[in-house]
Amino acid sequence: MNHWQYYLGGRLLEMFNRRQAAIDLYELALRHQPKFVRAQNRIAYLFAAAGEFDTARERFQSVLQAEPGNAVAHFNLGFVFDKLGRFEDAVCAFREATRLNPKIDRAWYGLGLAHAALHQHDEAANALQHAATLQPMNPHAWYQLGMAHHTLHHAEKVTEVAMHLLRFDPRATRRLILDTGRSDLGYLVKDLVV
Repeated sequence: MNHWQYYLGGRLLEMFNRRQAAIDLYELALRHQPKFVRAQNRIAYLFAAAGEFDTARERFQSVLQAEPGNAVAHFNLGFVFDKLGRFEDAVCAFREATRLNPKIDRAWYGLGLAHAALHQHDEAANALQHAATLQPMNPHAWYQLGMAHHTLHHAEKVTEVAMHLLRFDPRATRRLILDTGRSDLGYLVKDLVV
C-alpha cells in the first residue's frame, strides 16, 4: 500500500469512530511518506478532539514546520494553545492565521477570546469586530463583542451590538443584556418566552 491508501483508510476509520485505528493508519502513511502533511494534520486533529492538547500541539507544530503558510494549521494551533491556557501563544498563532488568511472568521474569534483572557480588551473588541463582520449572523461573536465593549465601558457600542443581535438571536440578546447588567435594554426582549 502507498501513503494515500493508508490515509484514505484512516479517513474511513474516522467515519466509524475508530480513532486509534485511524491514527495507526495515518502513522503508516507517514512512515511511507514522512512529509505527508495531510496525515500529520489528521493525527493532530484527532488528538485535539480527544482533549490531548499537548500531543495535538506537537503535531500541529510539525504540520507548520512543513507548511508554515497553512492558515488553518495556525488556527488549530491557536485553539490548542487556548485550551492549554497559553493565551499569549494562542494570540500569536491566531494572529498569524489572520495574517495569512484575513477571512478566517474563527481565527479572529479565537484571537478576540485570547486577548480577552489576557485582559487586552481593546484588542479583543477589534478582533471580535472582524469575526462579527465576517459572520454577521454568528451570535457567539456578537455576544463576545458586546461583552468586550461592556468591559471597556462602551455603553453605546453594547446597545448597537444588542440591537444587531436581536435581529437574529433574541435569546443571545437576552443573555447579553443580563450579563452586562443593562436592564435599560430589557424592553428589547421583554416578550421573549424562555
